[in-house]
Amino acid sequence: MNSNGLTRRNFVKGVSAVGLATAGGAEAAAAGAPLYKQASAPVEKRVEDLLSRMTLDEKVAQLMCIWLGKNQVQNERGDFDAVKATQALPHGMGMLARPSDRKGVGNTNAGADASMANRTAVETAAYVNAAQAWAVGQTRLGIPMFMHEESLHGYAARDATSFPQAIGLASSFDPQLIERVFAVCAREMRARGANLALAPVVDVCRDPRWGRVEETYGEDPHLTAVLGKAAVIGFSGTERRLAPDKVLATLKHMTGHGQPERGINTAPAQISERVLREVFFPPFEKIIRETHIAAVMPSYNEIDGVPSHANPWLLKTILREEWGFKGLTVSDYFAMREMVSRHRLVPDVTESAYRSFTAGVDIETPDSAGYAKLGELVKAGRIREADINAVVRRILELKFLAGLFENPYVDASLADRLTATPAAVALAREAAVRSAVLLKNDGVLPLDGKKVGKLLLLGAHAKDTPIGGYSDVPRHVVSIHEALVREARTQGFALEYREAVRLTEKREWAEDEVRFIDPAVNARLIAEAVEAAKVADTIVMVLGDNEQTSREAWSDTHLGDRDSLELFGQQNELAAAIFALNKPTVVFLLNGKPLSINLLQARAGAIIEGWYLGQETGNAAADLLFGRANPGGKLPITIPRNVGQLPVYYNAKPTSFRNYLGGDNTPLYPFGFGLSYTTFSLSEPRLSQPTIGPAGSVVVSVDVANTGKRAGDEVVQLYIRDDISSVTRPVKELKGFARVTLAPGERRTVTFTITPAELQFYGMDMKRVVEPGTFTVMTGPNSVDLKSTVLTVTA
Repeated sequence: MNSNGLTRRNFVKGVSAVGLATAGGAEAAAAGAPLYKQASAPVEKRVEDLLSRMTLDEKVAQLMCIWLGKNQVQNERGDFDAVKATQALPHGMGMLARPSDRKGVGNTNAGADASMANRTAVETAAYVNAAQAWAVGQTRLGIPMFMHEESLHGYAARDATSFPQAIGLASSFDPQLIERVFAVCAREMRARGANLALAPVVDVCRDPRWGRVEETYGEDPHLTAVLGKAAVIGFSGTERRLAPDKVLATLKHMTGHGQPERGINTAPAQISERVLREVFFPPFEKIIRETHIAAVMPSYNEIDGVPSHANPWLLKTILREEWGFKGLTVSDYFAMREMVSRHRLVPDVTESAYRSFTAGVDIETPDSAGYAKLGELVKAGRIREADINAVVRRILELKFLAGLFENPYVDASLADRLTATPAAVALAREAAVRSAVLLKNDGVLPLDGKKVGKLLLLGAHAKDTPIGGYSDVPRHVVSIHEALVREARTQGFALEYREAVRLTEKREWAEDEVRFIDPAVNARLIAEAVEAAKVADTIVMVLGDNEQTSREAWSDTHLGDRDSLELFGQQNELAAAIFALNKPTVVFLLNGKPLSINLLQARAGAIIEGWYLGQETGNAAADLLFGRANPGGKLPITIPRNVGQLPVYYNAKPTSFRNYLGGDNTPLYPFGFGLSYTTFSLSEPRLSQPTIGPAGSVVVSVDVANTGKRAGDEVVQLYIRDDISSVTRPVKELKGFARVTLAPGERRTVTFTITPAELQFYGMDMKRVVEPGTFTVMTGPNSVDLKSTVLTVTA
């Protein structure tokens, strides 16, 4: 029996879409029910009615969260315990973190780094139902809880569908695909009872040494904004009221997180207001203005001496007053404690709570150390209860709009069936194919099963497939080895495999210690691979990174940023030895950040940048290698030749392009670059009119034709440069893109509309302006190979 007098099995069985899902239904509509329990009443009136009934302690509880302290609300088996919850949280709780994991069970750090697996779909749904039953049925006012989870590239929970990492999805240049991907993520989350996603990440990344590159959509603010908006719509839909299969979404991390000093995670971001407004703010602003985004998460770093969690200019002046954001601000994990321990900004968590709350942070996660003191701060006269009320209004409004008062429960019997459905797995494969970028091809690809002869597959991660951080364990991850075994059986060629080189002893992203491989071990593996390669006809090498060689560095004992972009360990030694045999050799990269693969570019017959492709890695790789799919992805981030070139983002200022003494200032691969198995021709851009006024608009037309023999995708890209301006401007900026699929010989006209939004910039007074003069309008297949025309803006 659990603390509610229900067996767990009976509770799960009893929670159906018809049963507990109507918690606020008929009985709430009965005569005499409080206004806030009447589903037909306007949301704002329900909010005010409920708020008027709340004590200060109950209000403060809504600003709090629990994660590591879940042992306070669950028994030794990990079942939610209502008696313990009432004792520990007599005033309720606003948010519960990650119900899918087993934090608080025997003090384990359960997940990919521990032997105890996280909860199954049915177990998670049962846990959520029990927790919501306590919140709704056993707290004084019956306020349901937010249940937040991670969903960076798939719901980070056991058995859930794993899609390509964010940097891979960005390579698709396909917002419609991304919307579909995150709609699946939302459906799988909501099926288990989660209702708030801590995603998407819309940090613009300008330093590839940073271990969190993989979590971003790359270096360009326009691409990041468009794809981030698609992700939010996928998660939450287009209406303020949340559909039953949608979840609230969280934009993170505001801001400057993607250009830290020395590439070190959470290091200061020495960024001017102008660069913030032109580069780092646009994705947040666009999504806030154009979607019903629920939450924003501040970043760990400081800007101009002020950590984001203590920055009222950022969280109030910009976010709320300038952009009109009405949702919640949710702290990053332990960020308030870090204002004490790392930033040395305040002496204790009480002062951290004061600085954060008065700066504009609404909810503390994952556990409420400082915000548990908010009531004391109100009683001491340092914080006004009216300001607490303003935050609680926002929280309650979202809970009403999400339907949590009427439908706090889920049908646990459906949770597993709605997870990793055949359609979701098929979408994961499609997304993986569309995320891959062909960097080089000397005619080796696509492979022909009748001509490859004996194919040798090399690389530890050809079998042990990395899928990147913020992942759990999918039902099945298809390795490249598994897919090629099936391919060999189907097409009748011989396949051999050698491990060839190892990177780390484990690849658990969350485990602190990283144990590197003894060079002697790799020397033996490389020698074995070379011997096998001598009798092979075709070679496929799987190289790159894994979840330990580049990752989020969240503490001094959990590192993940790198001072080099070279292939990790002895991979270049393996590659050099294989290339020396002069066999047709394909390199398939699995990694989360740009790598300076100079040797591979010089010697490999073909290179595919796969990033981390998710659970369908192997099937997608086989589709691409054997030509069932034609690569069409483009790089969302510049790949440098070496770290000495950094920063090397494409949209730099004109004065940054002087060459190095005895060196090269051009990147190894430019932003927007990607090849195909077919060829395309793009015309010069045509303007619907050569001259417009400052408030005018113009249509740009580009003809694109498939001039090869295979169907394929091209991404037509539009860039603009303000030729002469009152403050310096980048040499070019992406302002539009369109991915088009063309049959052999097919021709299509792609159009873009340039409005004042594409021409404006921040002038000397830090106000947006479109200045009269000429603008170079450029179109092409990447940021380098461009054709141009001139647009004139009159006074």
